[in-house]
Amino acid sequence: MFSRATRSRPAARPLGPPGSDWSSYTRLQDAAHAYFLHADIALEAMRGVLGRRRVRGFTLERVVDLTEAGASVWQEAAVCDGRRLVLWHSEEVADGDAPGGTVLDSSVQVLPLDAVVHVGMRTLVGRDEQGRRVERGVHLVVATGTPHELTAFQPEPEQSVPTATARFRPEAFRFSKSLEDGGPGQMARLVEFGRLLGRLVPR
Repeated sequence: MFSRATRSRPAARPLGPPGSDWSSYTRLQDAAHAYFLHADIALEAMRGVLGRRRVRGFTLERVVDLTEAGASVWQEAAVCDGRRLVLWHSEEVADGDAPGGTVLDSSVQVLPLDAVVHVGMRTLVGRDEQGRRVERGVHLVVATGTPHELTAFQPEPEQSVPTATARFRPEAFRFSKSLEDGGPGQMARLVEFGRLLGRLVPR
């Protein structure tokens, strides 16, 4: 993916404005440049941990939130190199000392695939006007065994022996696409990515 250009490589297709459909791009670098506002920052962060390992699959997410301060963009990439799940995300946060009033908070997380304990995928299937089957949404959940939230519960007053209980919620990563958010191409790519993880986890 990040190797030097070779003479046999076909000419790159022109990219549209950020937010364009990335589903037709098989290379992470091309898809990121088509979709992300800060593709160079994303690729630099992921390049540092991927090195020369081949990308087996990926999915990209982008959410625009409208706040009192204006539009804020959340960007996220999930990349699998066959043995690890590399997660990158960024969002714009307020910073009164920075020019423009915001800074980009960029972070990368690396998980070995043997840390993943659950891969769940749900699809929403409907019909179009002609009665043909059409997928309307895809939701993917990837959970680890790492505790994310531990909520304590008070014992019931009528219990003879008071005992404290707690609810454990594992760390989970959620991805979704729909006809309205991403379209059929990105939905298909998310299904492809979920199936890849399902084949590799657990190994």
